[in-house]
Amino acid sequence: MERARKVIPSAQHPETPVYLGATAGMRLLRMENQQMADKILNVVAKSINKYPFDFQGARIISGQEEGAYGWITVNYLLGKFTQKLSWFNLKPSKDDTQETYGALDLGGASTQITFVPQNEMIESPNNNLYFRLYGKNYSVYTHSFLCYGKDQALLQKLALGLQGTSEIIHEPCFHSGYLRKLNMSVFNEGFCARRYMSTSSYHPFFDIEVRGTGNFQQCQQGIIQLFNSSYCPYSRCSFNGVFLPPLQGQFGAFSAFYYVMEFLNLTSQEHISTKKLTEKLEEFCTQSWEEVRLSFGDVKEAYLSEYCFSGTYILALLQNGYHFTDESWKTLHFMNKIRSTSVGWTLGYMLNLTNKIPAEEPMSAPLSHSTYVFLMVLFSLILVAVIIIGILVFHKPSYFRKDMI
Repeated sequence: MERARKVIPSAQHPETPVYLGATAGMRLLRMENQQMADKILNVVAKSINKYPFDFQGARIISGQEEGAYGWITVNYLLGKFTQKLSWFNLKPSKDDTQETYGALDLGGASTQITFVPQNEMIESPNNNLYFRLYGKNYSVYTHSFLCYGKDQALLQKLALGLQGTSEIIHEPCFHSGYLRKLNMSVFNEGFCARRYMSTSSYHPFFDIEVRGTGNFQQCQQGIIQLFNSSYCPYSRCSFNGVFLPPLQGQFGAFSAFYYVMEFLNLTSQEHISTKKLTEKLEEFCTQSWEEVRLSFGDVKEAYLSEYCFSGTYILALLQNGYHFTDESWKTLHFMNKIRSTSVGWTLGYMLNLTNKIPAEEPMSAPLSHSTYVFLMVLFSLILVAVIIIGILVFHKPSYFRKDMI
């Protein structure tokens, strides 16, 4: 907010809207303690109201909204909502269907998948959203998996590792030689991990020691247990009985999807094969904690210790959760920015609240920068030619002009 106050001219402060949306972490808190969630929003709202902007309020957005806003952001920045223009960028191209990208978002507490299925009935009404943007209708599939962000998924994985009354968890998703102390309260007080717990065996404030064993295959198999694929009330599902139509089109994967892949040095390539990712994770996860710390000394320990889990979780989520095959994996694009703008749900949220994307297509398409430059050069050349002809004609001797008349 301080940066915004410095960057935005003071005369424009009163007319600059500010929106605050809270996501999965606050959705979890609201489920556990509604009063605490409301109190936090009120405190934040009071803090923002101290600034000279037009504050429009704070609220917790739904998982469905979070997925939809991420989808809007990706396709808005890629220019997928407007028709491409062919003749000097002025004539709409009838052949260009402008197929939208799907959006894959991974946060700390939830993950979202959103895309437009091809000629497919969305069997679950709760997963269906309708948009009319630039004169075109979109029937969008979206679902948000609460508790399946990378942080909450890790807590679930660790909770599964608790056996009987043992004070030690041998965790293959942590590097060998790595140790972490955890209090039972992190499992008992959280909605996501608590459902895996048999709390009668442990004191609420019992301390647990997590010891890394660094085994990629065991890590992967343990993570796959988080995805329940045994029950599906629809023609096809992702996991946990949630409907998922056949994947369609290209997908932009952002937020933690990108950050983890960037750490693994796999974002410079256009397409990353499952084989390449698996080999990279096997190599990284089997390194000792001492080796990893020496190689990545500039990375905070809290983040560094979890990259083996996070990378393996992403692989399992995409393959076993969302059913990306070796072939459809080629449609994945791990992205952080598009045209220098960060990819995430926030831009889509703002565009929706400010009505910056019209429901109907404008009567005339705006000129692209290249078209504008081309036309300006063309008109300038014509103008220069007319002036030269005029000078030549009107500077001829008078008798020549008479002959012309």
